[in-house]
Amino acid sequence: MHHGTRSAARLVAGTGLLGALALVLSLLESALPPVTALPPGAKLGLSNIAVLYAVQCLGGFPAVCVALVKGVFAGLTRGGAAFIMSTSGGLLSTAVMTLFSRSKRPSFGLLGLGVAGGVAHNLGQLLAACLITTQAAVWYAPLLIGFGVLFGAVTGTILRVTMPAIKRLLPPSAGATAGGPHMPPRPGKGRGEVK
Repeated sequence: MHHGTRSAARLVAGTGLLGALALVLSLLESALPPVTALPPGAKLGLSNIAVLYAVQCLGGFPAVCVALVKGVFAGLTRGGAAFIMSTSGGLLSTAVMTLFSRSKRPSFGLLGLGVAGGVAHNLGQLLAACLITTQAAVWYAPLLIGFGVLFGAVTGTILRVTMPAIKRLLPPSAGATAGGPHMPPRPGKGRGEVK
């Protein structure tokens, strides 16, 4: 089999596995006891870990596919409004994280991407809620931004800890094929080699 074909197959397989992981994390989060203190639309967003991994290691398009899988699952399990809000938040979050992942600032790591994605996800859902319900939903913006920062930091931290385990789930070279430029640099590699 041609190398390019094998690479594409690994990328598709990796995207599919991340989509499945997003669904498992969504089911896990739905099984957790609800927190009554949270405003409407605010939740931990464990499934965003899979999207963030896709952004960082596979690239923007696979991450969009994972976000769409999440949106379709939300629609099938919770109805049309959930599909619109989940998809809106997921696509905006993916676009923002993809843009920031290409930033040349070395300090913008998984934690920063998680925060940016969490805030963008909540704002995307808020915009969708204003369109399909009432514009009064905009009053939730400060709370949703605050929870987006908090929960985004949590998902970014969780991914940082679980990154090695997730890599073992994916086909070999799936991340290096399409998302090489997005891979986080390894300490000591490529620095100080030329004196």
